[in-house]
Amino acid sequence: MVVQAKKRELKEAQRRKKQLEERCRLEESIGNAVLTWNNEILPNWETMWCSRKVRDLWWQGIPPSVRGKVWSLAIGNELNITHELFDICLARAKERWRCFSTGGSEVENEDAGFSAADREASLELIKLDISRTFPNLCIFQQGGPYHDMLHSILGAYTCYRPDVGYVQGMSFIAAVLILNLDTADAFIAFSNLLNKPCQMAFFRVDHGLMLTYFAAFEVFFEENLPKLFAHFKKNNLTPDIYLIDWIFTLYSKSLPLDLACRVWDVFCRDGEEFLFRTALGLLKLFEDILTKMDFIHIAQFLTRLPEDLPAEELFASIATVQMQSRNKKWAQVLTALQKDSREMEKGSPSLRH
Repeated sequence: MVVQAKKRELKEAQRRKKQLEERCRLEESIGNAVLTWNNEILPNWETMWCSRKVRDLWWQGIPPSVRGKVWSLAIGNELNITHELFDICLARAKERWRCFSTGGSEVENEDAGFSAADREASLELIKLDISRTFPNLCIFQQGGPYHDMLHSILGAYTCYRPDVGYVQGMSFIAAVLILNLDTADAFIAFSNLLNKPCQMAFFRVDHGLMLTYFAAFEVFFEENLPKLFAHFKKNNLTPDIYLIDWIFTLYSKSLPLDLACRVWDVFCRDGEEFLFRTALGLLKLFEDILTKMDFIHIAQFLTRLPEDLPAEELFASIATVQMQSRNKKWAQVLTALQKDSREMEKGSPSLRH
């Protein structure tokens, strides 16, 4: 028994030593990457960001200390939002909260056409959604250190874009940005991110365009995973059942936070295509399990993915996904499907190639 106990102790000591060595290697690797990003890439962003070296480094994950800066540069600011505009929108949001809390009924000119009931519903939904945003972290809920920041960004956005308002799922996107940027810069990135065609289609619930995105996804689904695609078809499992939640929150609700940030890294580099490529990577990773499941179990599995999902396994799976179908890339397939959709609306016969 003593010998066995000593063997167990030795084995445990070796395991701990190996873990420590791996942690040291990882810390050294991150440290070297931080130096490369800070000293070589960020000062020469315009000329270096699309180079092969930077793309390879990007794929490995952006170090947390420079992630916010890289995301801001990659997302861009096509809307030309300034810190001053954020302050103005936030002041309007605070005034609106004050009016509703005191029972006031003032209607601002820029909100003409949007009923008080709509605006009040948005504010109530924000309050409710914040309480459900990364609840395990306990930092965004009432009394938490980031509660006011998240409330400010979401409130300011409803003033900046009253035509969009607040939509469930936005809080997760804003929260991830807050963890990596200060409040005003997070608002700028948030507004520009939501202005991208795919995000705007989903958050404005443009059913026609959402269906086109799903149709494009299915083209690549069938191309990459024909067996699983046929199984899903047989079980009448449509992409909206699992994709909507993934796309709405950019995987931040569905994946462990550190892994979701890795997905965001490459999404900021490659755009909307990577969101659908990630979906295919997830389906490919769990293909053997999914092909044995029926409709209910597939839907349950995909809406509650395993919490211990290893990053390297997922990214290895994503790397094998081919985003080309019959010599057409994602953007070309999507454009062709959008054209088909428009022609069908006009009553023209649609020729699918």
